[in-house]
Amino acid sequence: MNDDRTFPEGSLADTFRRLISSTGPISLSHYMAESNARYYSRADPLGAGGDFITAPEISQMFGELIGLWLADIWMRAGRPEPIHYVELGPGRGTLARDALRAMKHPGLEPRVHLVETSTTLKQLQLQAVPQAVFHADLSSVPMQGPILLVANEFLDALPVRQLIRTREGWREVMVTTEGERFVCLPGAQPMDAAVPEARRDAPEGTLIETSPAAASVLYEVAGRLARQGGAALFIDYGHAEERTGSTFQAVRAHRKVDPFEAPGEADLTAHVDFATLARIAQSRDCRWLGTVGQGDWLRALGIEARTETLSAAAPQHREALQRARDRLIDPAEMGELFQVMGLAAPSWPDGAGFAG
Repeated sequence: MNDDRTFPEGSLADTFRRLISSTGPISLSHYMAESNARYYSRADPLGAGGDFITAPEISQMFGELIGLWLADIWMRAGRPEPIHYVELGPGRGTLARDALRAMKHPGLEPRVHLVETSTTLKQLQLQAVPQAVFHADLSSVPMQGPILLVANEFLDALPVRQLIRTREGWREVMVTTEGERFVCLPGAQPMDAAVPEARRDAPEGTLIETSPAAASVLYEVAGRLARQGGAALFIDYGHAEERTGSTFQAVRAHRKVDPFEAPGEADLTAHVDFATLARIAQSRDCRWLGTVGQGDWLRALGIEARTETLSAAAPQHREALQRARDRLIDPAEMGELFQVMGLAAPSWPDGAGFAG
């Protein structure tokens, strides 16, 4: 979640300490939202010199196959125009650049809309995709014409709410201070009404995560698809079935760190609950095409054949191409941890790579 707000001098940790001292514990959701807002207002966090690397930066094949998936479903939908490519949280613009290049071969040249608020990343995106129109959120994206939407590693950075079952009932997980350290504890306010009825009788100690922010995004995208037509891909690490337990984590300099050590200086994320998001999409009369592991999806789209084609054209890069392919599809790497969820308008066809 990117944000261009101007922050006062001083560390966010000190700001949190003063806030907690004056008003009491803050929610984990508040802590995560403010931390990531500060974090993404800084320099480019991507790449070898940053804190993490995403699939589009690993290999051009990732973006190309996404572009071909979008072109395929668009062609089978009858090649409607005008058509809009929309990307949420487009990083450096690498995925959009590669996807648009692949789309062009079958004749798909959509209008490009990037939803981004970070000035630093906008500058990089504009270099990669000069024709892009920028938006702070989806509200200003055109309402006329189908959309082809992609969100890769976007939902995981949206704030999550954690709820824990205590002896007194369900409570929200709050953040407070213990000396100079930040620690979690159950809040005082009853939260039973915020827990789905089917899960309210879970054993004491059960913790569940929800993301109202991610739910809001899915609700809006699904509504857009139902009204305008089109298709969407959400790609992120997460789970296709409901789970319990905390997945809240932080990454800095390509390694996991304590998420409470230096707020605003590390990327805070949580696993995406694709099961809940699929139900939200369907509640909007949007078609859920399926949720599958990234490895299986990329194999179905032909990443292995594409690797061989590129290797034949540039034999000197064969080993690097194979390493990149394996990183994207190997179950021990990104292949099973990352999930791909497909959505489509009611009248649009099924998408490649998802079981019918």
